[in-house]
Amino acid sequence: MIDILTHNWGLLSTGWGYTIGCSLLALAGSCILGTIFALMEISSYKWVAMIGRVYVEIVRNIPLLVITMVFYVVIPKYVVEIGGFAAGTIGLTIYTSAFIAETVRAGIEAVAKGQMEGARSVGLTYMQAMTHIVFPQAIKIIIPPLGNQFINLVKNSSVLAFVSGFDLMYQGKIIASTTLSTFDSYLAVGLLYLVLTLPLSYFMRYLEKRWQTA
Repeated sequence: MIDILTHNWGLLSTGWGYTIGCSLLALAGSCILGTIFALMEISSYKWVAMIGRVYVEIVRNIPLLVITMVFYVVIPKYVVEIGGFAAGTIGLTIYTSAFIAETVRAGIEAVAKGQMEGARSVGLTYMQAMTHIVFPQAIKIIIPPLGNQFINLVKNSSVLAFVSGFDLMYQGKIIASTTLSTFDSYLAVGLLYLVLTLPLSYFMRYLEKRWQTA
């Protein structure tokens, strides 16, 4: 494995960069999109709540690869050309957003309803109450499952390998085919994924303890 790392570090570091870039973009996008649909799910307007629920149920029950292939094959054919990296990142963002939406929704609903009612009674708007009262309490509840979703997102970024997204897994496939050292090649790839996910796991645990004692 050491030989694979040293002799192919250029390819691996390039793939690592694409994996990190995809993960960061998808993380930001899925958090924003997921929060929006979580708020839609708990909306008092039935049609808004229905849209949020339908989106979440459909997206989280379709395989990530299928969603990605829609943007890699279908959209370029009928709408606009999209590269593999963009298609993979968009697919990963949409897929993860459905799970984050459910996590955020559950966290918000776990906060006592009296908190919202009390905030509204003193003159706060709905969004002000959410921002200053409900979300700070909900975040303590959702940190553990949200951390799991972030780690899954990094691992799921390997979907880029199927759409020529130049990520870590894609480069690993190239190295395995050229060196004929399949085991060592994928062992090196797995090690580099660990370098990404383990610090993230410990950081989320730190945040969990920090929020619980705050």
